[in-house]
Amino acid sequence: MKTLTIREVPDEVYTTLRECAVVNHRSLQEQVVALLEREAHLVRGAQAGRLLRWRQKLAGRKLGNITAEIRRERQR
Repeated sequence: MKTLTIREVPDEVYTTLRECAVVNHRSLQEQVVALLEREAHLVRGAQAGRLLRWRQKLAGRKLGNITAEIRRERQR
């Protein structure tokens, strides 16, 4: 596992995180890790959704060989 140090956390944010940790019966560190995990999961899900939508848009299309096209253009 990696270690992450966060500096200059605003007092208000720290207090809120501390209060959430108490409510959730977690240490401050456990609370922050839980929030980071949730955010990373949401971001990953959003990226997967965008990828799926692009695949659906491009489904059935004949895509050319972009490398060959670039080489032809360079030779012009």
